[in-house]
Amino acid sequence: MIEGLTMEATVGAELLQVAMERLAAAAGLLEQAVERLTARQDAFAIVAEGRREAELEGQLAAAEARIAALQASVPFAVTHGRKTLPVAMVTLLAKQGVTVDSMEAGALDAALGSLSIEQRIAVKAQLMRAGLLNGS
Repeated sequence: MIEGLTMEATVGAELLQVAMERLAAAAGLLEQAVERLTARQDAFAIVAEGRREAELEGQLAAAEARIAALQASVPFAVTHGRKTLPVAMVTLLAKQGVTVDSMEAGALDAALGSLSIEQRIAVKAQLMRAGLLNGS
């Protein structure tokens, strides 16, 4: 009977050893799974961060486009409230017989007729910047 117990104890010890090995293998697999899940979570975090950056860049581009559109819709450059012309421009207009106070588009075109096209464009651009001439 003691031999029977010994044999049963040996079989039990072997089964216990096999069970321990299986548990160790399962623990190793669980550790690998945790490492893969952690790596995947880090990858998802990086992707989410990249998407957020792309979203913010898109919003910035839209804001810049809107600013550019608003600036393009302004018919003349903002001169901080100044509505005067440079002295050289006033002198050039005076030589052509145009006074800044009584400027009409037709009179301006007639007066600037003797100037080159570049000079006429420059004069009209200065008048528009100063707010003294509407886009005519």
